[in-house]
This record gives sequence, C-alpha cells and structure tokens, in this order.
Amino acid sequence: MKASILIIDDEESIRFSFKNFLSNEGHEIMTAENYDSAIDIINKKSFDLMFVDIILGTHTGIDILMAVKERGIRCPVIMVTGEPNVETSAESIRGGAFDYISKPVRKETLLQVTNRALQHKALTDEKNLIEAEKERYRQNLEAIFRSLQDSIVTVDHEMRVIEANASTKNICGFSPEDIVGLKFTEIPNICNKTCFNVLKETLKTKNTIKEYRIECQHQNRPNQVVLLTSSPLTDKNNRFMGAVVVARDITRLTDLVRQLKERHKFHNIIGKSTKMQEIYKLLEDLSETATTVLVTGESGTGKEVVAKALHYSSTRALKPIVTVNCSALAENLLENELFGHVKGAYTGAINDKAGRFQMADGGTIFLDEIGDISPRIQLKLLRVLQEREIERVGDFKTIEVDVRVIAATNRNLKEKVKSGEFREDLYYRLKVIELSLPPLKERREDIPILVDHFIRMFNDIFNKNIDGVSNEVLSAFMSYPWPGNVRELKHALEHAFVLCHDRTLMYNHLPVEIRDYSKNMKPAAEPMADTGPRELLEALNRTDWNKAKAARLMGISRMTLYRKIKKYKIKPPNELNVNI
Repeated sequence: MKASILIIDDEESIRFSFKNFLSNEGHEIMTAENYDSAIDIINKKSFDLMFVDIILGTHTGIDILMAVKERGIRCPVIMVTGEPNVETSAESIRGGAFDYISKPVRKETLLQVTNRALQHKALTDEKNLIEAEKERYRQNLEAIFRSLQDSIVTVDHEMRVIEANASTKNICGFSPEDIVGLKFTEIPNICNKTCFNVLKETLKTKNTIKEYRIECQHQNRPNQVVLLTSSPLTDKNNRFMGAVVVARDITRLTDLVRQLKERHKFHNIIGKSTKMQEIYKLLEDLSETATTVLVTGESGTGKEVVAKALHYSSTRALKPIVTVNCSALAENLLENELFGHVKGAYTGAINDKAGRFQMADGGTIFLDEIGDISPRIQLKLLRVLQEREIERVGDFKTIEVDVRVIAATNRNLKEKVKSGEFREDLYYRLKVIELSLPPLKERREDIPILVDHFIRMFNDIFNKNIDGVSNEVLSAFMSYPWPGNVRELKHALEHAFVLCHDRTLMYNHLPVEIRDYSKNMKPAAEPMADTGPRELLEALNRTDWNKAKAARLMGISRMTLYRKIKKYKIKPPNELNVNI
C-alpha cells in the first residue's frame, strides 16, 4: 500500500531515518522541522499519514493534532517522543492520535505501525465513501419522495406509519408529521379508510395489490377518486418489514370519463348501445353501496358477469365473491350449501362445515336462479336479509355475517309472487334495485364489438391469429335472433374458431342453426348503414386503418366504408403508412 507521508520532527537524524526507511517501501515522503513549516505544508497538500514529534520547540505535537482536527483532515497521526509518560500518552489519544511510539524507533516497529495506520485509513476511507454514497442516495430518495404527486405511506407489521411524503397532505388531508409513528387505527376518521383494508391485505398475504380504484368519501373532498397500489416492504436481505401504499388522485380523469357520452366496456361487460350505457351508469352508482341487487334477464345475457362487475368495482373487491346456482341443488343440499352445518346435524356430518354465506363474509354472494328456491329456503334467506345472521343446520346459535347479496333470475318473479310460488316480502327485499339486462336481439349494434372481443379472447385461448369475420358471417350474426343471447354468440364463435384454419372466420364455420336461419331470411338492409364519422374513425383506429377489418367490424361492405370515408372527409394519421 503506497502512501503520501509527512514526518514532523526537530531532529534531522529522525527525519532522515524515517524518510530512508519509508521511501524504501515505496512511499512518498515529505518532512518538516517545526510547527510553522509543518502547518505550511499541511495547508498545501493532503497526506495519508503523519508522524509528529511530541516536542517541537515552542510548540507541541498536540498543537499539530489540533490543527489537523480544525482543518477536518482525515489522516492518522502517530505521536513520537523521546520521554514517554502516561500524561502525554493520554493527552495524545484524547487529541485524536492514532498511536504513540517512543524513541529510539526500530525499523521493524516503524514499518509495522505504518502499515497498521495505512490499513486503518483505507478502511476509514472506504467507510466514509460508503456513508457518503448512502447519504447521497438518501437525499436523492428524499427529493424524489418530496416531488411525487402521489401520496406514499409506509407502515410496519403492526400498521404503524413509518414514513409519509408531502403529497399525503394534498390527497389524504394529513401532513407526514401528523401521522408518522401512529397506528392506522389512531389516525382521525375523515375518510372511509379503504387504504387500511388494502394495506391489511398486503400485510396478510405479502402480495402486491395493483391499481385498486376507490372513492375516498373524504370529508373535505367528497368526490375524490384514487387508485391504490399496495406492495410488501422488504429490507436488503429480502426480509418482510411491512407495506407501502401509493395513492394516485384520478378524480379529474374519472370525471372526464363520466362525461363521455359512450363507453364500450365496464369491467368485462361489453357494449356501446344506449341500453348498455344506462346499465354502466347504474353499475357505477351501485359500486360504492352494499345495496341488494336483483339482476334479471334472459338466459345467457351475462347476469353473473354483472354480479362480478358489481363486486370488483366496490369496496368489497378484496374479499371473496361466492356464487351459488340455486337451481342445481335439491332443497336439503342447497340449505346445507348456503348455511353450513354442525357436526352430527345429520348422518354423515362428521365435522362442522361453513356455508357459502360464511365463506362470503365481508364480500359478496351471488345467488343465481333465485326464482327456483323452495318456500323453506325462501324463509331462511329472508331472515338473512333482515337480520344479517345465519343459522347452520343442526345449530341453535346464530352467526352474524356481513355479505352483500346479488340475486339473479330469468323467471318473472312478479308472476311467481302472484301465483304464490315466491314470497312477496322476499321479492321486495331482493328487489331493492333491479337491473334488467336486455337480450342481444335488442342491442344488435353491440354485436360487432362483442365479436371483436371474443375473437381476441379465443386467439389467446387457441393460440391462433384470426383477424375477423367475413361480411357474410357478420350479416348472419346481425339478423339471427340469438335465443341464447351473448352466451350463444360466444359459443358460435368458439365453434367457428375450432373449424377455422385461416385468418378469417367464414360462413361455413358457423353452427348449422345460424346458417339454416340465415338461408331462410330475405336479404336484409346492410346493418349499421347510418354509422356516423365518430364510429367510423374509431373502427379505423381500432384496426390500424385496415379498411377490410374495419368494414367487417362495423358490419358494412368495404365499398360503403370507402363512400363514408369520402363523405366525412376522414384522413388517416399518416397516409404513407396506411394498410389498404
């Protein structure tokens, strides 16, 4: 280890010997004979090590130590003296000396203490470098932390706030100093604290929850909407320390979306028709409530999809949604499935079993085909809705449950009430809000969008690259009555995917019932012929300006598409790259 060393001693022989011994080891040596010359050198040059005589005329080596310390020089200083004693030794160490050696100094002793001091300096320099880098890193993180518009809060295992950034004040209403050190439960209630549930779930599962949309119901910002992302917090050894939640204010973006006249999708519900726009609005209104909902509509209209959309757009999304097909089970089996049983309730009940209501606690239960349940199950279900408690088969104790009930039926429950098959009080308990889904034949303008959606889905499932359907297929779809609704359309496209080995689904790939119906129909007017410029531009953009694909998507011929492009004077974004 080669170093720059300063020797300060008023004895020329000492300076000469030290310089000779240390130069032979490859070190760069400078010498000073008194305090003033030493200070002059120290002011001009930095050193890795200093040897300082304890007696320097009118000054002492302690004076040199003080000068080194005042200048912030990080360099080991070794004191040298011809008359060692406890007092001078202790004073030197207190002044910051690295070591203390006595004259006469043997070569071996000099080299040993030199190597030890230089090793110490190397370790100290490395430590200081690491500390400086850590400090720069910390300052950079703090700068980033301060500059982010998103609120960031970190908590430990016990939900105690470790740190928060300045944007927490803007979004949550609390300054970092107001909440750091507090448990979440100790923070004043000025919102619905949904972020508490998100953090709690991350601490429990150690999983990341991404972009969970909530309405804060903040006292001072009643319409605030944020996206929450919660992630595990780990140390450098990947040990779990807690969680971090990031809240992004999307209120303005949400308001803009709500102002749009038309949407094509809400969760997994597809459609742009007027009836679907009304359903989207109702679903949005219902998302932040626990209101019981009755979903009605023909078989295949997507009642379960609506139930899932209601659940996953609500504050219960982190809890389970449990589905029960009420028509698939006999009365006793359904009772046991819904409410559970205790050990010994009947032959074969060898253990306690939780029912679906208990499994859905905190979340949602979807009761499909509710119109088919027996009078006894109707009575028990009525009690659940009224009292929010269940009673397991064979048990006399009640169990409280917090469950949102969404029921669905393709039956006319009002007629069943009139005929005495369905309890009137249960009907009105279920029908707090009725959401009626239109059959596919009443929203034919949604068929091209649904076709496009299912094609993308089946391309992934079948690992194919089908880009659309022929005009004949779309024409058949637009005229067919769809007794099985969206489910039948999905199955028809799945059937076609199995048979298709090209890029386009053709008429002969369709199920026979659709082809037979189409053969018996008179040629119909071209569907969607009144398409406006906005729909036309959207179809072109969705197909990267492939006009054949756009025409099939809209259910019009390619010539009609060209006429409309000319009529509305629509031009591609880059005419040099248009795929004709």
